[in-house]
Amino acid sequence: MDKQNTTALNEFVLMGITDRPELQAPLFGLFLIIYSISTVGNVGMVILTKVDTKLQTPMYFFLRHLALTDLGYSTTVGPKMLVNFVVAKNTISYYSCAIQLTFFVMFITSELFILSAMSYDRYVAICNPLLYMVVMSQKVCGVLVVINYLYSTFVSLLVAINIFNLPFCGYIIRHFYCDGLPLLSLLCSKTHEIELIILILATFDLISSLLLVLVSYLLILVTILRMNSAEGRRKAFSTCASHLMVVVVFYGTLIFMYVQPNFSRSFDTDKMASIFYTLVIPMLNPLIYSLRNRDVKYALYRIWGKICNKHSQSSLYD
Repeated sequence: MDKQNTTALNEFVLMGITDRPELQAPLFGLFLIIYSISTVGNVGMVILTKVDTKLQTPMYFFLRHLALTDLGYSTTVGPKMLVNFVVAKNTISYYSCAIQLTFFVMFITSELFILSAMSYDRYVAICNPLLYMVVMSQKVCGVLVVINYLYSTFVSLLVAINIFNLPFCGYIIRHFYCDGLPLLSLLCSKTHEIELIILILATFDLISSLLLVLVSYLLILVTILRMNSAEGRRKAFSTCASHLMVVVVFYGTLIFMYVQPNFSRSFDTDKMASIFYTLVIPMLNPLIYSLRNRDVKYALYRIWGKICNKHSQSSLYD
């Protein structure tokens, strides 16, 4: 497509996950199951942390927003990817692509800083327990989340507007969703400026959020090692074990995806990493917190008990 025809561009073609017809149906079934579990798990986590009185603490406030961001970016990518398995031509409209990129960048950026805020919350809870409810007050938690969402929205709009304000000379996206790097390769004009913007933002977001996580856990580790009681150390570690597992999986995947050198990158490797952090991680997070967190498990039992009691009472009246 030459420059004169770039104004007529109204859709992109997504290469998708695979071009082998025999794999379309099995992959559709697999990713439908993964997305369904992710949706049910994250919606359930949002509802559970909202309605259960025992989960009205800063830790579960941030966990609720982690579930919202997981639900956000998995839904930004998942449904469109599933549709592309059952249609003859994998296309996405120009404006839908811009919207998908915007929301994906927004939710991914939000997740980085939600995880770092959760790390700080665990640091205060373990290292300064007497000041916990003062430092992590409801107002402070609300301000942290609002700032996070405002900044994430700014970053996503900045990236999307800069990319989609430039003319495209190609329309085939070498990915299964509209990501920044594949779109940059389709631009006609020089991309040094937008590449620099993306590099600066991505580096700042990744390093600043990861640094806060590392410093928080370093201080937590020092505090735990200074504890005299083995039971106290066990309880302190258990309060942050689930979050630490989520952090390792999420940051590890992102670092593998974006920090590897260009000469070692491959299309298939990028797709596998993208599948993992756009679909698998949002499914794993609520499972990790529900299986490893005693408070969440007890909350599930309480909700389930109330539902069963209501059902038995209604049966008696019937």
